[in-house]
Amino acid sequence: MGAELPRPAPDLTIHLAPNKTLKLSQYRNKTVVLAFILTYCSHCQAVVRGLIKDQAELNAQGLQVVAVAIEDMAATAVPGFVRQFAPGFPVGYVSSAEAVNFLQHPPMKGFYMPALVFIDKTGQIRAQYEGRDEMLKEATQEKTVRDKIQEMLNTPAPVPSKTGAGKKTTAKKS
Repeated sequence: MGAELPRPAPDLTIHLAPNKTLKLSQYRNKTVVLAFILTYCSHCQAVVRGLIKDQAELNAQGLQVVAVAIEDMAATAVPGFVRQFAPGFPVGYVSSAEAVNFLQHPPMKGFYMPALVFIDKTGQIRAQYEGRDEMLKEATQEKTVRDKIQEMLNTPAPVPSKTGAGKKTTAKKS
């Protein structure tokens, strides 16, 4: 069984440096693409290259990309990755267990990288894909990811229901 969709995005704490973190919730009111990666994975690097372009071109429309490395030595690998790729978005790290939990990935199923999570402006996970999914096939991934981002940016945030809805009020005419 796969992950439940849509669902609220857990407020993941992402480590950027030994004493510096960011919380996923700080990007509420933005469309977020959360990319779980391995810094040494060529497929992950290709996805990040596409996301760098997307962030640069769609930032003004409300896009926020965040990359999260999950390999065992991520704390030491991330600085070199950031120097090499110079993404215009935060790159941090969490444990692979935190990533698997966030993704609701079945423990007995293979876990293929990268994993992309699409979160709407209200903090709801609307879609997620892993490395073996059709969405991330290497030949078409940049276009399919970009199309999904555009779809998310063009979808209005759901309007929260008001308490007391359904009560009729009558206005007096003057």
